[in-house]
Amino acid sequence: MLAAQTVKKLRQHGFTLVEVLVALGIVAIALTAGLQATAALTRNAQRQSDVLLAHICAENELVKVRLSRQMPDVGDSNVTCEQAGEVFNVALAVRATPNPNFRRVDAQVQKDEATVLRLSTVVGRY
Repeated sequence: MLAAQTVKKLRQHGFTLVEVLVALGIVAIALTAGLQATAALTRNAQRQSDVLLAHICAENELVKVRLSRQMPDVGDSNVTCEQAGEVFNVALAVRATPNPNFRRVDAQVQKDEATVLRLSTVVGRY
């Protein structure tokens, strides 16, 4: 009788295997969700950094066109740009407009063959 009472008391103070497994499952799901959220934040931070650096590259090329004080020739060109240790490819496309006194200049910035940013401006005859 004493042994049965001792076993009953032990069962009242502990957790069953099923309860432990359910708790571990909940913890695993919570940790997986936290890991996915952290990975998403890291990807977004890298994307924001890439866009900022690509913007600097595109602006540099568009400012060069404006500062040349010449009407740019219609056509395409490629320039590499290094910012903060990252290498970007800037594709400049100069297109005619309906008004012959203006040209449209598009700067498309790529990193690892993926487009990061595209900026456009209109350059007039000086």
